[in-house]
Amino acid sequence: MPEKRVNTRDPLARAARRTDRAALASCIDPRRGGWIRLLLLAVPATIVLRIAGAGPIWLFAGSALAIIPLAGLMGEATEQLAERLGPGIGGLLNATFGNAAELIIALFALFKGYDEVVKASLAGSILGNVLLVLGASLLAGGLKYSTQAFNRTAAGVGATMLVLAAFGLLIPAIFHALPEVTARDIGLEHELSIGVSLILIFTYVAHLVFSLVTHKNLFNPDNADAHEEEDHWSNKTATAVLIVAMLLVALMSEILVGAVEHASQVLGMNSIFIGVVLVAIVGNAAEHSTAVLVALKNEMDLAVGIAMGSALQIALFVAPVLVFASYLRPEPMDLRFTSLEVLAVVVGVLIARMVAEDGESNWLEGLMLLAVYAILALAFFFLPERTASRTGQSSATEAPARMEPFTNPRRPILDKAGYLPREG
Repeated sequence: MPEKRVNTRDPLARAARRTDRAALASCIDPRRGGWIRLLLLAVPATIVLRIAGAGPIWLFAGSALAIIPLAGLMGEATEQLAERLGPGIGGLLNATFGNAAELIIALFALFKGYDEVVKASLAGSILGNVLLVLGASLLAGGLKYSTQAFNRTAAGVGATMLVLAAFGLLIPAIFHALPEVTARDIGLEHELSIGVSLILIFTYVAHLVFSLVTHKNLFNPDNADAHEEEDHWSNKTATAVLIVAMLLVALMSEILVGAVEHASQVLGMNSIFIGVVLVAIVGNAAEHSTAVLVALKNEMDLAVGIAMGSALQIALFVAPVLVFASYLRPEPMDLRFTSLEVLAVVVGVLIARMVAEDGESNWLEGLMLLAVYAILALAFFFLPERTASRTGQSSATEAPARMEPFTNPRRPILDKAGYLPREG
């Protein structure tokens, strides 16, 4: 019998191929993605700079700009797959890959030994979402609409979960400060961090069950017209975009982390500020712009959900995963954040909780959130640098102060008691 051949000229097959090509073209079309898609040019530019042996400041700037659109493509591909796989698997996919860019950056920094930068980026991502993203969304939407409403119950649940997360970050710092805890008890601090991480992961899973199964109507309201005008990708296209974007994010993250130490010295910024502000904004920039755009369309449930949901994922999922991953290296990382980081997260979460209480927002509330973020950013900017430690057990820099009597002839050299030496 003659072998049956597949008709390659099938109009449906040709239409599917055209759809895939159009979807791939839309990934890099600046008319659809706006200014963020134009930043994709930073990807080849950064690769060329690295091959040419450019300075760390150029590599840091180029890789940071490149990660922004790549993170946006990862988020868009994840959403496309989530729509096709149904609410259950789709919600789990969003929960897993929602902050993949931040996780990849943090993993590279973790295995480079930059524990302070990793912890700072975690705290910065939480602050960036609950203060910067939410504040910018409320401000932008409030300037267009006098008052905007959102689901108070859903926002309240997210804000309460963030209070729990902040409490989980606070306990290791308090435990470290107890007079009974000495330097010999470092093992106990790691065990405490593991226990807290397990509880945070369990709470995150419970939150997924709550939002995707038992109370999904609160977090997934019926909105049939929301995606009518959007391009729909096939599963193959979305998967290909997700994989390629993840690989490029990994490459750019490796370049970013490799240049962060030298770039901080050149820019005159401490590593904590780099992690809290710059790295956190880079990883969340695509989400930031999405939240502001939907707020301008008066879709405040989605805007608040993006801000709260992303902060929750960082605190309850990404942070514990990084603690577990650190056990793949000789010395693990703990959850002991600096006093300023803990204070900033607690203050930011409590303020966001107050904003979410009434279910209404205006531009003044957004401006206040942005003001709080600016004040905290200033505090981190002026924070004294810490010694470069590859284990996270760093202390305030004292070498410049100790060397100043020898490098500054106008400053007298004091004796051990701190007094001027006697002449003669």
